[in-house]
Amino acid sequence: MTRKPQELMKRAENWPEEAQDEFARLGDQIDGEVKAGQYYATRDELRAIDEAIAAVDRGEVASDEEIKAAFAKFRGA
Repeated sequence: MTRKPQELMKRAENWPEEAQDEFARLGDQIDGEVKAGQYYATRDELRAIDEAIAAVDRGEVASDEEIKAAFAKFRGA
């Protein structure tokens, strides 16, 4: 396990019981999705996907030059 989950679990030991229950529920949900090889997007994620599709439908797409510049920026070039 990486440090982040370990640190979060340690902090969660001091959370109120309701918060700990929610944390456990979310962990169980993630575990089930990982084991099933499935992921179910949240409403916000689905809304963002719909917005992106609508933007593409309107022709709001990046040029080849803009894409190359973005990749260069994130690669640190």
